[in-house]
Amino acid sequence: MEDAIGIVDLFSGPGGLGEGFSRVQKADGRRAFEIDLSIEKDPVAHRTLTLRSFLRKFDTAFPEEYIDFLNSGGTDEPDWEALYPKQWQAAVHETLNLTLGADGTSEIVSERIAEVRRKRGDRVILIGGPPCQAYSLAGRGRKPSDLGYVAHAENRHRLYEEYIDVLRQLRPAAFVMENVKGMLSSSIEKMKVFDLVTKDLAGGGGAAEYILFPLSDEPSFDGEASPRSFIVQAEDHGVPQARHRVIIVGIRRDLSDVKGGVTLPHLPVQTRRATVRNVLENMPILRSGISARGGNRDGTSEWKKTIAAASALISGESLPLTGRSGRDFEMAVKSVSSPRKIVPMLRKGAIGGTALPRDCPAELATWLFDPRLRRLVQHETRGHMPEDLGRYLFAAAWSLATGVSPKAGDFPKTLAPAHKNWTSGKFNDRFRVQPWDRPSSTVTCHLSKDGHYFIHPDPGQCRSMTVREAARLQTFPDNYFFKGNRTEQYIQVGNAVPPFLAWKIARAMLPTLQSLLARPNAAIAGETRTVALT
Repeated sequence: MEDAIGIVDLFSGPGGLGEGFSRVQKADGRRAFEIDLSIEKDPVAHRTLTLRSFLRKFDTAFPEEYIDFLNSGGTDEPDWEALYPKQWQAAVHETLNLTLGADGTSEIVSERIAEVRRKRGDRVILIGGPPCQAYSLAGRGRKPSDLGYVAHAENRHRLYEEYIDVLRQLRPAAFVMENVKGMLSSSIEKMKVFDLVTKDLAGGGGAAEYILFPLSDEPSFDGEASPRSFIVQAEDHGVPQARHRVIIVGIRRDLSDVKGGVTLPHLPVQTRRATVRNVLENMPILRSGISARGGNRDGTSEWKKTIAAASALISGESLPLTGRSGRDFEMAVKSVSSPRKIVPMLRKGAIGGTALPRDCPAELATWLFDPRLRRLVQHETRGHMPEDLGRYLFAAAWSLATGVSPKAGDFPKTLAPAHKNWTSGKFNDRFRVQPWDRPSSTVTCHLSKDGHYFIHPDPGQCRSMTVREAARLQTFPDNYFFKGNRTEQYIQVGNAVPPFLAWKIARAMLPTLQSLLARPNAAIAGETRTVALT
């Protein structure tokens, strides 16, 4: 029987890209892809990665001890090594906690790549992407005014060379490289970063040549694809989030037969978009916490009084909403005007409420939902300043009435924060609610700092989103456990590739890879010969 296609996953984070690829199945129900090596430098994300790798060692279902652990709220984690030493050691071997390019790592990586090559031959792909901060449009906005500036001192723009180095050594049948779309406009010494990266990728570091193409509806071998055609918009492919990333796919030229008409993978756009409501509406209702700063107390009674006072303040303002929008806004605010009417009292996810809403797209619901779970782990709120709760209430009510998040100019003066530039336009989206009936905005690691950009759309809850809510928007399955404290969990979720999107990409690539690897010029496992380029 045909073996699975191996994977080397670089810059893995908590494993979003690898999770998607590893869950693709062949016609006989077996895994089409199998991760041989994952590398992540952050020790906390690496712990998450190792745990997920361990769970994949159980072919039929996760062990009951893990499900019990999640149902207990994620406390008192079992000693997996003691319970399942064989599976745990295999996971430890698969996942490396290394910084690519650091002193002493190249020998370790080279040895492991050679091991994968001996095991798989050509039946291996490379996935991942260098850290995106240096290419980020938002990041460059905080740098000097030179539009071509990239963080030379941090040297992050050179991390893709580590990817190229692994590409050269591994010589995979194909690769998938992901990065932020800001790399399309970034420059280094007046040269476009995208041109530099694609040139190196196509050359494969000199050991092989790769044909690059986008995952658009009409991919082509002709090399004439525009840079922007490499942008994949996650919301077009079933992800309830507007996340736009550059995805570059390459296949090894000597494995392909261009004249024979290789069918290239592509991602057809879905007509129906998944929304915030599709994945969040049925989750356990929670109240926000109240930050202890300034002597504030956090308790149900204090929270109710704070919300009731904010409701009264907003109700006394004259706002530019008329007709049905005005009435809907007023009703939303008044619904929490009395402490007796305020329903949410919990700060942590209660047992129950794990099912997805009925109108959630079936494929996505199946992906996220685990019927064995009785609760949603890592679904707990954090503390906010009392004055921010009023802003959250206003923003959620505005969104409920209008379908959009309010801008800074829409807020009444009594709710304006003490920022001297509040009305300058720089803080237009400082408080951003995620409306129910559209994909969310891009989930980022900024969620670890505050929740102002991710206000829950239910005015009655008056809070920012939890780690589990952010994870659902990122399409991490409900049984995915993130290690570390809450700040570290937010960072992992925000930095990841949506696993559901990765699964779509892997499914699209599988037929092409199976065709390429069935050809007589593909090396078998154990061979070390060099295949001549065509």
